[in-house]
Amino acid sequence: MRKFSFLWIGRLFILLLLGFQMFAQETFTRKDSLRGGLRMERTCFDVLRYDLNIKIDPKEKSIHGFNDVTFQVVENTSKIQLDLFENMTIDSIVLNAKRLNYKREFDAVFIDFPKTLNKGSQQLLHFYYSGKPTIAKRAPWDGGFVFEKDAKGKDFIGVAVQGTGASLWFPCKDSQTDEPDFGCTIKVAVPNGLTEVSNGRFIGKEDLKNGYTRWDWEVKNPINSYDITVNIGDYIHFGENYNGLDLDYYVLRQNEAKARKQFEQVKPMMDCFQSKFGTYPFANDGYKLVETHYLGMEHQSAVAYGNKYQNGYLGNDLSSTGVGLLFDFIIIHESGHEWFGNSITSKDIADMWIHEGFTCYSESVFLECQYGYDKAQQYINGLKRNIHNDKPIIGQYGVSNEGSSDMYYKGALMLNTIRHIVNNDEKWWQIILKYSTTFRHQIIDTPTVVDFFNRETGINLKPVFDEYLNYKELPILKVYLGKKNQLVLQWQAQEKDFEMPVEVSIDGKIERIPVSTQITKTKFKVKKSFGFKDINTTKFLYQLGQHN
Repeated sequence: MRKFSFLWIGRLFILLLLGFQMFAQETFTRKDSLRGGLRMERTCFDVLRYDLNIKIDPKEKSIHGFNDVTFQVVENTSKIQLDLFENMTIDSIVLNAKRLNYKREFDAVFIDFPKTLNKGSQQLLHFYYSGKPTIAKRAPWDGGFVFEKDAKGKDFIGVAVQGTGASLWFPCKDSQTDEPDFGCTIKVAVPNGLTEVSNGRFIGKEDLKNGYTRWDWEVKNPINSYDITVNIGDYIHFGENYNGLDLDYYVLRQNEAKARKQFEQVKPMMDCFQSKFGTYPFANDGYKLVETHYLGMEHQSAVAYGNKYQNGYLGNDLSSTGVGLLFDFIIIHESGHEWFGNSITSKDIADMWIHEGFTCYSESVFLECQYGYDKAQQYINGLKRNIHNDKPIIGQYGVSNEGSSDMYYKGALMLNTIRHIVNNDEKWWQIILKYSTTFRHQIIDTPTVVDFFNRETGINLKPVFDEYLNYKELPILKVYLGKKNQLVLQWQAQEKDFEMPVEVSIDGKIERIPVSTQITKTKFKVKKSFGFKDINTTKFLYQLGQHN
């Protein structure tokens, strides 16, 4: 009989079910649906531009100013919904020099117009507000402002609101379904002696003669509301033009030497990502890394960096393989979001795997560019240890609900699985490049992603996507011995049409066997001494996945 063994099927991402875990059904409120839903008051208009002009007082930890919201009416309406957290004060809302009536319900602001706004018309709304925004307890994992001091006792301020919502600190249409088509300006006044850095290009500053200086920035591209940011500190600036792309860095003055060394990783990263995912999506806004007190965030064209100028994730390897220490996690991961999350955005945060799964996968792409396929596979398969299988990756739609944090690692491993289902690296990279460029600067959903990969691969991958995205349970490869020691394989999966090939080494030759949820009798026989007496057990499968 032949020498028989399974390959390390992590290449095909066989995840092993180590027990079912029950979890309570989440319940949602009116507040959730106001935040995440798409009622008429939101869909009747399209935001064209934000022009934000505010003053931030570090002592009072307060904001005072306005946001000019330019929008186009999509359907005749006499009411729209904007959003501003209920702890913030609305000073006035003005259209055509007239104050408008409004009603607040939780964080939603329903604005009434004295007469119907006609479809196709453009409007400019002045929204004046003030207050003390929510302070994050542990940014960026909970949303809010960070009011801290640097090592020299100077103010060091930032904000991160992904998931929580940009309306935590400025009035906007706080939904990922709508980005300002023509970008925005962010003008922020801060005490003299501090520098303020926001998204896009620096367009000037103005001494306000009241102890404050206003720093002005402009974004030319559409931008997620949660990506709009402020960074305040005793910053020093350096940068360069690299192959036609402006790279700018803003770091605390005392960290310049460390930053100049650590940020050299940006150039090979840009070479890699632009070759695999297409040109940098926001070239006319430039690329920036900005030092922050918190760990990091993918703020478009102003990526927040707080990894303490060390490789790994705060010096740790998320994969426990050693490979994760070959790169600075925050530089690579958060910059990967410029393509996946900032350029390509999910309509609903229930589909945030579209951001996080692809971006987590981009870490291994960078490793493959720099160190080769084997190192990249070692790293991405090492990420299995971080998967919880606690609930589905896709959350509930329409109620501002994200799914499991498995959207990162499980999402990335799912993509790596699909790569090996395709089984043609040249074709795979063509598909990834086409995906990134086809949906460049677009807002999409899961069905759009699935349809694209089905079409480009020529394979029905919907059951694979559905299995990993919609269920917390994982597919199990069941292995039997049939008559005369015949090898028999079967997938146990939630999706009845789930099918994924398995690679087996037969006498040193790789055999690729199509396996579905139906019993698959192979032509191969194995020795009883291999240990297949009663191997339909979780323990055996775990050992198989770990050691072969």
